[in-house]
Amino acid sequence: MDLERAIELIKEKQKADAPIAMYDGKGVTKGKGRFGPYIKWNDMFINVPRRYNHDNLSQADINELVEAKIKKEENRYIQHWPEEKISVENARWGPLIKFGKKIVRLPKKADDTKYKAEDLKDLPLEEVKKMIVAAIPNAFGKKKAAKKAPAKTAAKVPAKKKAAAKKKK
Repeated sequence: MDLERAIELIKEKQKADAPIAMYDGKGVTKGKGRFGPYIKWNDMFINVPRRYNHDNLSQADINELVEAKIKKEENRYIQHWPEEKISVENARWGPLIKFGKKIVRLPKKADDTKYKAEDLKDLPLEEVKKMIVAAIPNAFGKKKAAKKAPAKTAAKVPAKKKAAAKKKK
């Protein structure tokens, strides 16, 4: 590959990665992934449905897609404590707790009914931590340090060789 071809490829890539529109002062880029066409805005990936022409998206289409995604994301968190890495979220089959990368299912209430999003809006962090500990017993305990192998003080002495057995005649 010569220098001119490399420069041409770099310019094509820059043109493809350039923002196609602006929303709220930030650039919107488009791409095609394994799940189909998408646009990206503010580190948020937004799928582009088939009813939109992905190659010719207008500013109105982009505004509509981004606003719909923002509205959906606002409904995602019921409560969120980023410093603790704990969140209570709406999921497909009801609310759940996320602790780091682990998902904790909510236990049933005392009257044997499931929690609803309205019930969880005012739930204090301590109660959420109790639910996490009930599911993951040592969730907030200190992590054990890796055990070190004991240091060898004596140098290894090579094994003595046995004399070869004599052949009988």
